[in-house]
Amino acid sequence: MPSDTVRAPRTAGRRRSPTAPPRSFLWTRRIFLTALAGFVLLPVYVMLSSSLKPLEDVSGAFRWLPSELTVRPYLDIWHTVPLARYFTNSLIVAGSATLCSVTVAVFAAYAVSRYQFRGKRIFTVTVLSTQMFPGILFLLPLFLIYVNIGNSTGVALYGSRGGLILTYLTFSLPFSIWMLTGYFASVPRELDEAAYVDGCGPLGALFRVVVPAALPGIIAVAVYAFMTAWGEVLFASVMTNDTTRTLSVGLQGYATQNDVYWNQVMAASLVVSVPVVAGFLLLQRYLVAGLTAGAVK
Repeated sequence: MPSDTVRAPRTAGRRRSPTAPPRSFLWTRRIFLTALAGFVLLPVYVMLSSSLKPLEDVSGAFRWLPSELTVRPYLDIWHTVPLARYFTNSLIVAGSATLCSVTVAVFAAYAVSRYQFRGKRIFTVTVLSTQMFPGILFLLPLFLIYVNIGNSTGVALYGSRGGLILTYLTFSLPFSIWMLTGYFASVPRELDEAAYVDGCGPLGALFRVVVPAALPGIIAVAVYAFMTAWGEVLFASVMTNDTTRTLSVGLQGYATQNDVYWNQVMAASLVVSVPVVAGFLLLQRYLVAGLTAGAVK
């Protein structure tokens, strides 16, 4: 470049777009979001710091900084209560409820979104109306139904994993059907017709065309069903016994008549949160896409 080349004068700073928000709004937004993030993360810090303290430090007044760090609570949680058995029960119950909910919801949502049949509107309104009632209303009726079925037929639903899986289906299945119906409706029917031309039947069109196109919505439904079953406390505390108890109820075992092992409670709470947090982070992209699509259809 020749030395006498005239360079364009540099501006005094980056020129702001006339449509950009004022700086005061940007700073206010940053401060508000920072405060909100701190408020959300504060319980996580309390759990993490308490789980790394000896019991003497968490039994008295709360200290923001632990005087001594120890991983002993993470080792003791497996011996104080049968946490591994509770973990297994939660995996079986939540995984089975998720699998059953997604399987049934896929077929039901495909039928509602693609076919006209008598009672279709009543079915969809009934499915949606079940979400308007609080779950506690169904606790006593389900308990009596399970006990009577066990007494009359010998099928032990009360106190079994199968009964708890069936209970969780009553919560997750209506929402799953409603959400997948809207998502399947967004898949063009021309894709189904193209599959029919290629020789597929209704099931072939469903599994080869519609399900792959609606995979984010199906994953979002699966995550919702799993999280609902994994963290539920009320029905699990009534419908289970010592052998079928799940994690959400088993955490109460760290409280005895004489003491509460707060450091172990916090350590166990962090450990049981790992599967849900890991699954959410891995499937976050599909979850956001599925929930967004289901919300606007």
